[in-house]
Amino acid sequence: MASGSYVREGEAASHDPDSGEAGGGWSTPSCCPLYHRAVELIGRRWTGAILEILIQTSSLRFSQIASAVTDLSDRMLSDRLKELEAWGLVERTVHPGPPVRVEYALTRKGRELAPALAELKQWARAWLDRLDDEQPGATRPAPGVERRDSATL
Repeated sequence: MASGSYVREGEAASHDPDSGEAGGGWSTPSCCPLYHRAVELIGRRWTGAILEILIQTSSLRFSQIASAVTDLSDRMLSDRLKELEAWGLVERTVHPGPPVRVEYALTRKGRELAPALAELKQWARAWLDRLDDEQPGATRPAPGVERRDSATL
């Protein structure tokens, strides 16, 4: 199929560019609104990292999550945890004290994201390590010149 042509599942491409028909069998692509909501939720800054940490454990205290996700401010962590709790992905459990302990864990709904996030992680490992080489305007070493990682400079 030619680049730029989109067909909904179950439809066949039947556009004849010489027919002069407006639209001539072309399907307009559409984005599933539920998919869009899910991507917007999971794609929010730090949300994926928080979910990744919670997938690896049964439950964690706030400070443990903060330690596991470096550069994440306490305010942002608090905001994201509240949002994830509101969406039913994370549950907050308060254990009476003293001292009072608060733990966060994924709900069943949250745990069911694990396979999708594992696929995303696999894709990231396969493709994002090549990101520098594939970005437009990135400088590439001349043939025969070994590329050095910036961490080794």
